[in-house]
Amino acid sequence: MDKLQNFFGTIKNFLSIEIYSSDSGHVTLSTFLVIIIAIIIVTYLLKIIHRVVAAKLPEEDKNKFVSIFGFLKYLFYILVVLSILHSSGINLTVLLTASAALFVGLGFALQYLFQDILSGILIILDQSLHVGDIIEVENKVGRVFEIRLRTTRALTRDDKVIVIPNHKFLTDSIYNYTQNHKTTRETVTVGVAYGSDVKLVTALLLEVVVEQKNILKNPKPFVLFEDFGDSALLFSVNFYIKDSFIDPILKSEVRYGIDAKFRENNVSIPFPQRDVHIIGRNKI
Repeated sequence: MDKLQNFFGTIKNFLSIEIYSSDSGHVTLSTFLVIIIAIIIVTYLLKIIHRVVAAKLPEEDKNKFVSIFGFLKYLFYILVVLSILHSSGINLTVLLTASAALFVGLGFALQYLFQDILSGILIILDQSLHVGDIIEVENKVGRVFEIRLRTTRALTRDDKVIVIPNHKFLTDSIYNYTQNHKTTRETVTVGVAYGSDVKLVTALLLEVVVEQKNILKNPKPFVLFEDFGDSALLFSVNFYIKDSFIDPILKSEVRYGIDAKFRENNVSIPFPQRDVHIIGRNKI
C-alpha cells in the first residue's frame, strides 16, 4: 500500500513540475498535458462534425464549407487553450495587457488579411458569388473558377488568371454578369447614311443576328433607332446570349455579318463628315 502511495505521490510531484512561472500564474506539466489531451479530443470531434456536415452538403458547397471550417478549426484550438490556462489559475488579463503593443502591431499588419478572410466567409455564406460567374473587375472580365477564403481567382478572356482579394467584393463595385441568370443582353451599334431605307436596315440587322448560332431565338432580338447622329442614322441591334464570356467574339461575328449584308443591299456606312465654310474678307 505504501509503495502504491509513493508511486502516486511521485507521479503527482512529477506533474506538479513548473514549466512556466510568472507573477500572473504558473504552468505545470499537468496543465501542459491537459492542453495536449484537449487538443486531441477537439481534433477528433471536429473531424466527426466535418464528416457529418460535409456528407449532407451538395458537391458544389463542400469546398466552401472546407474553407470556413479550416478557419474556425484554429479558432476553436485557441479558445480551448485559453480556457484551460484560465481554469488553471493563470491571469490572462495581465498577459494580454503586457502584449497589447504586440497585438496592436500585429493588428495593423494583419488587418487586410483578416478583412479578406471575413469577406470570404460572407461571400460563401450569402452565396453572392459562385464558381462559373462572369464578373468585371477594374475593366477586366473573367470567369470565376475558384473561391478561396482569402482570394477569388478568375480566368480572363485572354486566358490570364486574375487574383482578386475578397474584400474588394464588399468595398468596391463589382459587375456580376450572371448573378441572376446566365442569359445577358448584348448590343451592337451601327450608323447608316442619311436617306437610307430604315425599314430595310432594321430587317437586315435582324437577319444577321438570327443567323448567328450562339444568339438565342427567345427572347427575340430587336432593333432600336437610337438617334439622328451628326453624320449618320444610329441603330442598335439587341440580342440575348447564354455565355457573355464569348461576348467580344460574338459581337465581332455580328459586325462581319452586318458589313456583308449592307454591301449586298447597297446600304452605306458613312464616315464622319464636316462642312467647312470659308468666309472671305475684302481687302482694302
